[in-house]
Parts: sequence; C-alpha cells; structure tokens
Amino acid sequence: MKQITFEDIYTLGKVVVENDQYRHFHYPEMLTRYDSNFIEFTNLPYLPEFKEAENYLREYHLKKGQKHVKFYFPANKKPTTELITYLTNIGYEMGFVELYAIQPKYFPTLRNNPDIDIQVVIDKNLETLLNLEYQHDLKLFGSEYAVQKTELIKRKFEDKDILQLLAFYKGDPAGYVDIIISNETAEIDGLTVDENFRNKGIGSKLQEFVMETFPEKLVILIADGEDTAREMYKKQNYQYHGFKYEAQKIYQD
Repeated sequence: MKQITFEDIYTLGKVVVENDQYRHFHYPEMLTRYDSNFIEFTNLPYLPEFKEAENYLREYHLKKGQKHVKFYFPANKKPTTELITYLTNIGYEMGFVELYAIQPKYFPTLRNNPDIDIQVVIDKNLETLLNLEYQHDLKLFGSEYAVQKTELIKRKFEDKDILQLLAFYKGDPAGYVDIIISNETAEIDGLTVDENFRNKGIGSKLQEFVMETFPEKLVILIADGEDTAREMYKKQNYQYHGFKYEAQKIYQD
C-alpha cells in the first residue's frame, strides 16, 4: 500500500503565502468556505508564533469581508498545553481529523438492495444534485453559503478529475459524494446522506460504487476525529494513517 499522508488530500484553494512556519490557503470564489480559507502550520508553533499568524490572518480576512479564522496544525502533533489553553480561553472551537485509506478489494461485500440506486451526475440529473445540496446547506449554513456552494458544485461538475455521485432511495434523492481522482488515489469527499434516509445503508452503497469504479486505486478519506462515522470506516476495513488538530473561530462583527 502506498504510504498515505495528509499531503495526498485535495485542498480547494490556492497558497497565497508560504514561509518556514505555515502555508496560507485562500479561495476567493467562496470566501465562506472555511476549509478553503485557512493557515496550515508546517511546524508546531509556540504561542507567540501562533499569535503573529493569528493577527495576520484576521487582518487578511477582514479586508476580504471574512468573519472567521481557521488553523490546521502539523500532522500527528498535538498543540502545546499553553496553546490549547489560549485557544480555549478566547473562544476557539478545537477538534481533530483523521486520515483513512483502503484497498477496494478489502471493502466488505454488501447485500443487494434494489431500493438504493447510485448514479453518476451528468447533465440530466445535475439539477437534482444542486437542489439536494442547496437544501442541506441552507439548513446548516444559511443562504449565502448555499448560493455560493451551488456555483462550486457547477465548477466541480466541469472538472475532469472530480466524479460526482447521487444516491436515490425508492426514487427519491437521498445522498451524494464527490470523488477526487488522482493517479494513485480516489478520495471520498463530502459524503452526505439526507437525515430522512439515514440508517438504510446508503452511505455504504455510495462507497461500494467507488470501490467498484476504482478497483486499482487506493481509496482515501478524512473523518472527523469526534464523529461516529470513523467507527464505521474502521468496521469497513479502512486503515488509520494519522491525525491533525484544527482550531476555528467565527467573529460576530
């Protein structure tokens, strides 16, 4: 198996500043997408170094009308106690993500379920995907984000390295996922099942479709380190490849 690291994960955004301490990613097409507008530390910062980067990013985002700051810390390194205390005291949300990978041949065999239909997104069902994602994003993130996300989905649709999938349950649109394709990997990104259709095996069927479509590639994904989905991935024979801490703060003005 290829040695997978977080460098193999696709990042939507361009590096606008890079130095010995960090890389600054920015995506002007969608300023409200926090995972595209952030600083990623290449070395674990001490508190004074973090504060300097924090001030820089806050000022940069203010000029762009952005109300958040977000930071990723180096893979497999936990921030210092001093830094965690500082972040917690001034209102940051902290968490961590985990990296998983699987060779498709090791994915469990699923029973046939005629109620679930997985489709590749093409011209005739693109509008269905747009409507499903819009309603999901509107509920969770608000109208501004949902509208901007619609344009992002259209850009992804035109990208030959991204495969979009739709899941239907008894004919109703029920879930979706993006597959980011590289020479050696197929990355599962943004796998979502509508809350009205959960616990029916739809997420597993979406994954199975990926395994069958890319049997020679290594399938990779990022999981929230505090989410129950990671337990599902372990049961499905995904292998753990590391963690990465993150911190985010949203300002009200």
